[in-house]
Amino acid sequence: MIKPLGDRIVIKIIEETEQTSGGIFIPDSAKEKPQRGEVVAVGLGKLNDKGEREPMDVKVGDVILYAKYSGTDVKFDGVEYKILSIKDALAIIE
Repeated sequence: MIKPLGDRIVIKIIEETEQTSGGIFIPDSAKEKPQRGEVVAVGLGKLNDKGEREPMDVKVGDVILYAKYSGTDVKFDGVEYKILSIKDALAIIE
């Protein structure tokens, strides 16, 4: 498994549906980049000036919204993940 360092998180991208409610299939070239993912790994947190770890705002299993063009795409064991800085996580979806 991928273990992020510092204040980074690893998410599994949640793809949007490829078909509209009217039954029309949307081609990959016309789809927007997904901005939702499930957190699969969390780093230890950023070190502050005192050398203490700051707590992370997300935990494994959270579904988050993230900034559109953020992070680095990686493929591990045939699954696509994205590694983000915690500052690129915009919200937790409950």
